[in-house]
Amino acid sequence: MRVAIIGAGAMGSVYAGLFAAAGNDVLAVTRNRSHVDAINGAGLRVEGASGDRTVRLTASTSAQGEKADLVILAVKASQVAQAATEAAPLIGPRTTVLTIQNGLGSADAAAAVVGAEKLAVGIAGGFGASLPAPGHVYHTGMQVVQIGAYFTLDKARLDAVVDAWKAAGFNAMAAQNIAAMQWEKLICNVAFSPICALTGMTCGQVMDNPATWRLGIAASQEAWRIAKALNVGIKVEDPVAHVQSFGERVRGAKPSMRMDHEAGRASEIDAINGAVPRFAAQVGLEAPVNEMLTTLVKAREQVFLNAS
Repeated sequence: MRVAIIGAGAMGSVYAGLFAAAGNDVLAVTRNRSHVDAINGAGLRVEGASGDRTVRLTASTSAQGEKADLVILAVKASQVAQAATEAAPLIGPRTTVLTIQNGLGSADAAAAVVGAEKLAVGIAGGFGASLPAPGHVYHTGMQVVQIGAYFTLDKARLDAVVDAWKAAGFNAMAAQNIAAMQWEKLICNVAFSPICALTGMTCGQVMDNPATWRLGIAASQEAWRIAKALNVGIKVEDPVAHVQSFGERVRGAKPSMRMDHEAGRASEIDAINGAVPRFAAQVGLEAPVNEMLTTLVKAREQVFLNAS
């Protein structure tokens, strides 16, 4: 299978490395020139939960070459539409596009560009990744990748995508309800991502501190109530137990929102905590905890973005 990863940052590089290790023809696209040069020169080292290996693949700063069987959009939620547009040279009639982000809204943005009939939606759970050096990615977890069809994607094409992820060593499974899948992860993300970004804590430290844990749980309970009001079909009956179970599996992890702030980048806060009050308004409710956390994260971002 020819696989193109658009957005080969930390998580995208894990995807690229494991797909390449499984024998796929992989193109990794990133604007990080030093990362591209290192991969093309000596290969990509993938270290962590899946082992330690160096694999050969092609890296580039632009989407180019033959049409791909699978295009994975592994960029931030706010960059999905642009990434889908830039991936156009790689997308043919039989190409399946998989968009895999935190939060809500990226699937709609991708579908508007590539077409709903080509689109699958993924959620990665229990992963944590970083780039220690150009050409080297480290990941702390590798629990599950859930993949669902975006409305009209053919089942056979969805099954082929899920099978490809399984063959690459991922614990991948098909999901029947994309909205529920996204909300079930969002309930966890809203509890950890903004607090880790604001305090510099890991997920485990948030849980161990009574003040931050109360705040995280309040955010998750609020998101859970909105999901229930929207009737999206989540299976979570106890949001506290759900978030605690997730957090225990990734105690040492630094969420991507914290890593964005450490790198001086804007985060995905609008697609994570910021999504909760937007959806709450659709059913006549409010989400003050998530709205407050969104405001605080954006205020902090405004400080370092204006200073750069």
